[in-house]
Amino acid sequence: MDHHEGNGKVVETVLAGNYVEMEVEGKPKNVKSTISNFFWHGGSAYDAWFSCSSNQVAQVLLTLPYSFSQLGMLSGILFQIFYGLMGSWTAYLISILYVEYRTRKEREKADFRNHVIQWFEVLDGLLGKHWRNVGLGFNCTFLLFGSVIQLIACASNIYYINDNLDKRTWTYIFGACCATTVFIPSFHNYRIWSFLGLIMTTYTAWYLTIASLLHGQVEGVKHTGPAKMVLYFTGATNILYTFGGHAVTVEIMHAMWKPQKFKAIYLWATAYVMTLTIPSAAAVYWAFGDSLLNHSNAFALLPRSPWRNMAVILMLIHQFITFGFACTPLYFVWEKAIGMHECKSMCKRAAARLPVVVPIWFLAIIFPFFGPINSTVGSLLVSFTVYIIPALAHMFTFRSPAARENAVEPPPKFLGRWIGAYTINVFVVVWVFIVGFGFGGWASMTNFIRQIDTFGIFTKCYQCPPQLPPPLLNATSPIPSPANIHHLQQFMGSTTTQFHNP
Repeated sequence: MDHHEGNGKVVETVLAGNYVEMEVEGKPKNVKSTISNFFWHGGSAYDAWFSCSSNQVAQVLLTLPYSFSQLGMLSGILFQIFYGLMGSWTAYLISILYVEYRTRKEREKADFRNHVIQWFEVLDGLLGKHWRNVGLGFNCTFLLFGSVIQLIACASNIYYINDNLDKRTWTYIFGACCATTVFIPSFHNYRIWSFLGLIMTTYTAWYLTIASLLHGQVEGVKHTGPAKMVLYFTGATNILYTFGGHAVTVEIMHAMWKPQKFKAIYLWATAYVMTLTIPSAAAVYWAFGDSLLNHSNAFALLPRSPWRNMAVILMLIHQFITFGFACTPLYFVWEKAIGMHECKSMCKRAAARLPVVVPIWFLAIIFPFFGPINSTVGSLLVSFTVYIIPALAHMFTFRSPAARENAVEPPPKFLGRWIGAYTINVFVVVWVFIVGFGFGGWASMTNFIRQIDTFGIFTKCYQCPPQLPPPLLNATSPIPSPANIHHLQQFMGSTTTQFHNP
């Protein structure tokens, strides 16, 4: 139990902070409370693993084949492994800083039973208000756009089952549905959702893999990636975004009964996620090659079937869950700003949270560019939020010999203790700043602006084929008229060849 020799008091204070919602001791246990605890209240290491795994890979699973078409097969696989390890390291740093902050505060008799600790408070407590402000700005903006991306993904996916409504109308509908996440109090209450979410992404990943292999390579398939530097760094930045899902690490840790157990959880979550992302992205890219460059959603190229419909529906439910994951920290920040965070009434808190959903809804309608928006958010926000700031914060927190001597959790011996940790941190900061933010920012913004020029903001249906008259939608229908072919060519460029088959 004592993970820091000769400092038993430290461990005791770290373990002391059981969240008050979790306390059920002394209360008579009936069947109803047992069932409620099983489905609703989660604070174990397993719950944290499910939350991390489920939250890390959601709609991005569908855009990774698009990234592979930009990067090529080898670079795609290598970048996933590289950024997966880098993401696990910075998640570990965030967990160390959280335990350090909480231990210091609990020595001062701080009480966190009705208060959820957040990343900006950790920065404030350890490094001061300037760090807090920078961390808060980046974190909130990233989570805001993370929620926007989930909403865009919902509309993009449902369109492949029901194209009677355009994607913008679906965004209105799913915005209203996702607003119901205001009623979920905290990350304790995601136990059943994160478990189901992981099953859903696992099904979808293996559906993409098996369906692509059974489909086989399309006629005349080409694998020219990497062809352009802009596309190469856009693809790399989407993978940076994929493994940068730990902006909610602190809130997930705070929901644990024993937060110091979190250290390796993110690494195991990443290892599992790679068993989903690498086979699915590689298989879809193998089957469809360069045609993915014009289809950022992998569902667009796979033939309609009950299996595909099931995958779409499961991803929709999962995106609702991930929307909640991204939005819940924003709800906490907003509650603290208006003085409602420690309010006991969940209905009042839910009503107070609703204004947070409105800008998300609005942004999803303005920029519905599913795929390119991931890379833009990755380069400009994820690079700082979950890679550069945690690495710098760890170095500055432990820069004095006294801080290193009294650290609750020193770096592991096999990484070379403090020298090893500082070396890795410097590498992370330099690499992500130059490659992720510099080249990635340039490439993804160039690509993003190209989408605005091509489709315009508030576009009604991003990357949709123009609606054809009903007879043309049948598999046995005649060849489209020259007018329709011309209309298709205007909108879809080279991708229209698939519509010419009788």
